[in-house]
Amino acid sequence: MRRQFRHGDVLIESVADLPATREKLPHTILAYGEVTGHCHRIKETDAAELFSTVDGLFLHVRAAEASVIHEEHAPVRLTSGFYRVWRQREYTPKAIQVVRD
Repeated sequence: MRRQFRHGDVLIESVADLPATREKLPHTILAYGEVTGHCHRIKETDAAELFSTVDGLFLHVRAAEASVIHEEHAPVRLTSGFYRVWRQREYTPKAIQVVRD
C-alpha cells in the first residue's frame, strides 16, 4: 500500500524502489521557496539521500525516520524507505505552473 504525505506545495508518495538511472544530489532540499526563500527539506541530512531522475525527484530515507521541515508547516515524519517527490501545480488560464511557496 502506498502512503502519501502533503507538506505545503510538496507531495511525497512511498514507492517500491528507486529508478535504476538516477543522479545523487549533494543536498536534501525537496523544494526551494522562490517567494519566501524557505525550503522544504530533510532536517536530518545524514538520514536520507535525494536523487534526480528523468521522472523527477526520489528520496531514500536510510534511517528509521526522517523529518520533512519548512518554516510555515508542521513537520512530517517519514519512515525508512523510498519516496517520490512532486511539486504541486496550479492551473491558470494562461498556463499550468508550479506553485510558488
